[in-house]
Amino acid sequence: MAQRVLVVDDDRTVSDVVCRYLEHAGYDVSHVGDGLAALDAVRDHAPHLVVLDLMLPGLDGLQVCRRLRERPDGVPIIMLTARGDEADRVLGLQLGADDYLGKPFSPRELVLRVGSVLRRAGEPAGTAAELLVDAGLEVATGPRVARLHGRELALTLREFDLLAHLMRQPRRAFRRTELLERVWGWNFGDQSTVTVHVRRLREKIEDDPAEPRRIVTVWGVGYRYEPADA
Repeated sequence: MAQRVLVVDDDRTVSDVVCRYLEHAGYDVSHVGDGLAALDAVRDHAPHLVVLDLMLPGLDGLQVCRRLRERPDGVPIIMLTARGDEADRVLGLQLGADDYLGKPFSPRELVLRVGSVLRRAGEPAGTAAELLVDAGLEVATGPRVARLHGRELALTLREFDLLAHLMRQPRRAFRRTELLERVWGWNFGDQSTVTVHVRRLREKIEDDPAEPRRIVTVWGVGYRYEPADA
């Protein structure tokens, strides 16, 4: 059965091109043109992924993203933006978008990113399971569940994968380009995506995100996971 992708964009020219490319790639694609309709479509049809424009009538893409992240299903989100302000893109990532593309963009690149996100999301649960444990932080890669002192963490797809990747190789410093390739699955894109996801993870797993002790910055390089027994 084809995976369902919901495209949310009020620009008919853009949405027609995006839908055509995604359909050609084998996805079951539906389209809506405003934020409220997007929330209804996610509720009624449970897409596997949402391609979400930032500029929408009614509820804008940031509001839609915020509301989708309040749902328990954690549907992956790729955000599209025509805004030149980097702060808007960063805010979208902070709200839980798994990735973004700035307009104008290559439809082929969007298809590649959709495929990468869905492959991650579709990894079978309960098989080849690992349990990564450090000082009250437990990451179970089979069921894709993370807990801190027994409390389940609400992590997005990319946040979970990033945390698991860092914990698998503690004390190793990774460049942002390495993390973009190994966690996101491509060797192109804005490295600030990694920076924002690290910031979000720190807010969820650190006692003091301003003074992180688990995910530390290696100046001039990138990031590493520092175990509590270090």
